[in-house]
Amino acid sequence: MNQTISPSGPLKGIVEMPGDKSISHRYAMLASVAEGGSVISNYSSGADCHSTLGCLRALGVDVALNGREVRIQGRGLNGYRAPSADLDAGNSGSTIRMLSGLLAGQSFKCRLAGDDSLSKRPMQRVMTPLAQMGARLSARDGAFPPVEIEGGKLNPIEYSTPVASAQVKSCVLLAGLYADGWTTVREPAPTRDHTEVALREFGADVEFGPGWARVRGRASLRGGEFRVPGDLSSAAFFLVAGAIIPGSQLRVAGVGLNPTRAALIDFLVAAGVRIRVLDIGMRNGEPLGDLMVSGSNLKGGEISGPLAASLIDEIPALAILGAVSQGGLVVRNAAELRIKETDRIATLAENLGRMGVAVETAQDGFRVPGGQRFRAATVDSFGDHRIGMACAVAALRAEGEIRVENAEAASVSFPEFWDTLRSISC
Repeated sequence: MNQTISPSGPLKGIVEMPGDKSISHRYAMLASVAEGGSVISNYSSGADCHSTLGCLRALGVDVALNGREVRIQGRGLNGYRAPSADLDAGNSGSTIRMLSGLLAGQSFKCRLAGDDSLSKRPMQRVMTPLAQMGARLSARDGAFPPVEIEGGKLNPIEYSTPVASAQVKSCVLLAGLYADGWTTVREPAPTRDHTEVALREFGADVEFGPGWARVRGRASLRGGEFRVPGDLSSAAFFLVAGAIIPGSQLRVAGVGLNPTRAALIDFLVAAGVRIRVLDIGMRNGEPLGDLMVSGSNLKGGEISGPLAASLIDEIPALAILGAVSQGGLVVRNAAELRIKETDRIATLAENLGRMGVAVETAQDGFRVPGGQRFRAATVDSFGDHRIGMACAVAALRAEGEIRVENAEAASVSFPEFWDTLRSISC
């Protein structure tokens, strides 16, 4: 599928984001191993989160979906059934890495696989700590999906992650539910704490702070009612769109404002974006609120060090902001971009170049000089949802129409993206 986006005048209106992708995965997984039923409302409409539901069904979990509401009948920590075929994680790195932690504690052998893109994503980062806990794992070439996991009795560990990754931390903590005693994870830089918050809400004995977390194993988790806040990473595209188009007044409603994700808002403010936070509330331990963004005089900025890990998913959108800002955007210490759905440094540079924007690339980042214009062009998502959506935002301020090829990639996280974008542009 291809989409053609025309330049727009000021963006106006109120938009709602799909349920937070990260939180949706975690609620579904924990509900599946809890005691009793759970109702999850505003569950993400993205394909990745539905890959998680598909895997849970294949493990014998009763999952009922009605629009954005999911009902899950938990089977307890050891209630999964051995699947009759490979578990299909689709394109979802979150599914394959975090679910590996729960599968490591089961009494059967199974295999996790995915699509061509997922088959290139490294798995050693979760295989190493799970092996230390006592699970037996194997993978293609020792590092890539499919991954075979033979679960069993696990031992608690203290593990320091070599990379700052919420997926790795979450995998180890979920496996820690099956170990007798405390399992501790330490990180080189703080990452999002949605797993820790969700564990607490489901009744686990969990303690955490910036850069560390630990969970006591063998807890009996409780099902309940949970509402997923709007996805802040999806909101990033609309916050950038509202900022780069003069005269815009755009309200993004009901998005998650977890402090470990607040780096996005802090960066936007420092870059000169006029943004206000409204109607702050709390649900299931997660803060949420509305964000009002206006057309802004943009300064640009730099993303490096721990900030690069915090903003890794938002960098494609922020590259568009950098190109039209006064000072541009510099990204360093973000080699993780190379192993996302695509090599995002390469695919960003390719598409920005097609739109007439200069980019200087490095192994761990890139530089986009400021004061540039987007020209009419045909670009390609290369099957990466965030690359396709970033190009669409650039199109709103281009000098002519931009055609986005393979635009269906947006469905991984935001199936409604194209309709939502058109609803606020003119």
